[in-house]
Amino acid sequence: MSTILIRGAKILGGEAADVLIDGETIARVGTGIEAGDATVVEAAGQILLPGLVDLHTHLREPGREDSETVLTGTKAAAVGGFTAVHAMANTFPVADTAGVVEQVWRLGRESGYCDVQPVGAVTVGLEGKNLAELGAMHESAARVRVFSDDGKCVDDAVIMRRALEYVKAFDGVVAQHAQEPRLTEGAQMNEGVVSAELGLGGWPAVAEESIIARDVLLAAHVGSRVHICHLSTAGSVELVRWAKSKGWQVTAEVTPHHLLLTDELVRSYDPVYKVNPPLRTEADVMALREALADGTIDCVATDHAPHPHEDKDCEWAAAAMGMVGLETALSVVQETMVETGLLDWAGVADRMSFRPALIGRLETHGRPVSAGEPANLTLVDPAYRGPVDPAGFASRSRNTPYEGRELPGRVTHTFLRGRATVVDGILA
Repeated sequence: MSTILIRGAKILGGEAADVLIDGETIARVGTGIEAGDATVVEAAGQILLPGLVDLHTHLREPGREDSETVLTGTKAAAVGGFTAVHAMANTFPVADTAGVVEQVWRLGRESGYCDVQPVGAVTVGLEGKNLAELGAMHESAARVRVFSDDGKCVDDAVIMRRALEYVKAFDGVVAQHAQEPRLTEGAQMNEGVVSAELGLGGWPAVAEESIIARDVLLAAHVGSRVHICHLSTAGSVELVRWAKSKGWQVTAEVTPHHLLLTDELVRSYDPVYKVNPPLRTEADVMALREALADGTIDCVATDHAPHPHEDKDCEWAAAAMGMVGLETALSVVQETMVETGLLDWAGVADRMSFRPALIGRLETHGRPVSAGEPANLTLVDPAYRGPVDPAGFASRSRNTPYEGRELPGRVTHTFLRGRATVVDGILA
């Protein structure tokens, strides 16, 4: 077991201190800690955060290893400062049985770069007709607590109610991809001025908002937990804010790209900007930022959606939806939330570590940076600025909307249970 001394980092952006890691645990936090034979990391000017937690990651394995594998995806996560990710269920085969979620969980343990918590499907095959083996997945070695048909909406109200009732028994949560399918048939981008001018099929905000309205009411009726995936409109914000004012068990996430990018970018017809839900308007972006700042939106989740080159290097209508996001998420949050004064670094720790870990019920992540806690940590150099170069990504895919764009901040070190997975920005 090794000892590591992180010297002079600003803990959650506050006062500078030393942090001594002994084995898998934080042994001491203070000033003037002697190194002894510890490996010293000089961290003056850097921010020390608890390891980031992503509630929404697509690792593609099993079935689409041409896009990503658990190994490459967890490497990308580590580079981005994440120590735990929740792997979505839309794999091939679908993660709708104890056997598949255990396979993904074990692959995560073998990778060693970050913890992988599988998300179980709500319905068999993501088909929306019959509940999947929710109890068996929870009782499996993977101990699944989050269930989602992400990529598809659980649009049947009876099925959604049954799922909420079922997971209540073990304090699980249903994470809903809010998209009314009939309202989005043939949709290619946000419905609005730009879609009208471009002649592309519009994706109305109400398609998201109508499902959220229904599901917060169902969650209240059942007394269960519902989580809204990749919330993207100002109207959705108001619905979640209203539900929370009632004291209902409703949480929500926003992606980095919905905090920064707008539907104006679709004018380029570059499929890298094609995503589900679609990029919205500037007014929506501002509403999402404010909601994340005031806590209406609980957390940032990447919706890391890797695709091979051929699925994006084609005409817009034929292109796959999705963007990679693990390696750029923290930088986008720094630009949109920290540098605008909407969040401080303690707020970033809350929205990217504490709260997602709480929603996913990950007991050893999202913990305070204090003695006796697991040494899951991330060091960030906030002064760094540089262009995004996807050629250097650890992810197997390159479909980033930020190529060539200058973003602030750089993860210099990531520690998973006291072991450095990233050192000086490079995978260990």
